[in-house]
Amino acid sequence: MTRRQFEELVSDALDTIPPELTAAMDNVVVLVADRHDTDPRLLGLYEGVALTERTSQYGGVLPDRITIYQDAILDICDDEDDVVHEVAVTVVHEVAHHFGIDDEALQELGWG
Repeated sequence: MTRRQFEELVSDALDTIPPELTAAMDNVVVLVADRHDTDPRLLGLYEGVALTERTSQYGGVLPDRITIYQDAILDICDDEDDVVHEVAVTVVHEVAHHFGIDDEALQELGWG
């Protein structure tokens, strides 16, 4: 799968998030990379200050980053349908971290 095709899947996954939630997303960028440098099996990563942790002192900072790791996802998928599903789950999982939802809660909700 090409990078462009994969990026389209990430975009499609973002489009499935309800508009009222995407409108609430603030100062965050979604990127695609091959693999995480120190954990090559990591599928996605949120780096930043979750919306629930931002205070009135928050400002003038670089955007939070959500990175989706293409090669790691492709490694665990058998076919294109698996890739579509895994990208969707990973995107929702990382966006949830932007909203302050932790891994334990995501597991309980079925997005772990």
